[in-house]
Amino acid sequence: MFERPYLQVLKSRINEPRRFIQVIMGPRQVGKTTLVSQLTTGYTYPFHFVTADAVPAAGITWLEQQWEAARLMMLQQEADEFLLVIDEIQKVSNWSETVKLLWDTDTREQRNIKVILLGASRLLLQQGLTESLAGRFETSYLGHWSFGEMQDAFGWDASTYVWFGGYPGAAVLTGDEDRWKRYVHDSLIETSISRDILMLTRVDKPALMKRLFELGCLYSGKIMAYSKMLGQLVDAGNTTTLAHYLDLLNTAGLLGGLEKFDPKLIRKRSSSPKFQVHNTALISAQRDEQFGEVRQLPDKWGHMVESAVGTHLINSAYSGGYNVHYWRAGGHEVDFVLERRGKVIGIEVKSGKTQTGTSMPAFRKAVNPDKVLLVGASGIPWEAFLAINPAELF
Repeated sequence: MFERPYLQVLKSRINEPRRFIQVIMGPRQVGKTTLVSQLTTGYTYPFHFVTADAVPAAGITWLEQQWEAARLMMLQQEADEFLLVIDEIQKVSNWSETVKLLWDTDTREQRNIKVILLGASRLLLQQGLTESLAGRFETSYLGHWSFGEMQDAFGWDASTYVWFGGYPGAAVLTGDEDRWKRYVHDSLIETSISRDILMLTRVDKPALMKRLFELGCLYSGKIMAYSKMLGQLVDAGNTTTLAHYLDLLNTAGLLGGLEKFDPKLIRKRSSSPKFQVHNTALISAQRDEQFGEVRQLPDKWGHMVESAVGTHLINSAYSGGYNVHYWRAGGHEVDFVLERRGKVIGIEVKSGKTQTGTSMPAFRKAVNPDKVLLVGASGIPWEAFLAINPAELF
């Protein structure tokens, strides 16, 4: 069975003698549960794995019961340590305060229970951690699968990855594209929006959020002012509502809005967002064309390639410690700008055979970046770029 690189880090950590709370965040169906299953294989101490996803109304009482069950199993088996794994933890109301109380009780009573918490909502997890568990936890982000991972696990080439994206659970369905598209739409898109956003966060206009997601997938890689979005969407409310919904979609690992790069933060925050999906499968699953057909359409295929480069960058950004923006001034535009600790890298994507003008000279003059890269036929081949770790560019 294929193992993601992070598994080795987690195995090393679980073998350390000290206790820990490890919070693993990531979108649906990127392998969080599988990762824990692989982790516990060969683990010499007892463990208890439960998920709040299967409980209609998981709350504090349920969480306390699971924790107490872990204590009893540890006592019955006379174990020196115990591993408690709770999936979909963000669905438990006030989970962070309860975890803090239970953890501190085990500390006082010298009970060696190690804890792994899994969750799909990065926003809700981070809010809980900030409020209650400072100094007691470490976080990791498990993003969508990269091209290298899909290649190693399923033998895919770069073009297959661009179209079918990084959902390992859907890989076996790619031989029947209609079935694959239904699976992505029903099991991934609808489930993520309905269960990871609408059930856990106040959304006054759920239909609007779904239309915003569809619009963002259609225009992934395009800059769109919020005022223009209002014209595209029915019952769109105001720009603040759209910005909030886009932020929720982003934290669920679906759709983000890249901000314009500008040293002046106030201008960056007020800029028009550039739509960027987290997984290209979210685009292709909503298209009428099939894989073989879209390859023959240069404009649409170029759109997919640029979106794939964007997904590669944003999925590595959290663990890589860098931010992803775009740059535009006058008639010039640079597709992606990476920023980390004062260092700036500009990336322009040109996937077509004909490489028309570049905005890099204007970008160099305006920003004075540390590095600029052209991804395309006359620069780094996009297939090769998808295989590198973006953090290593710094």
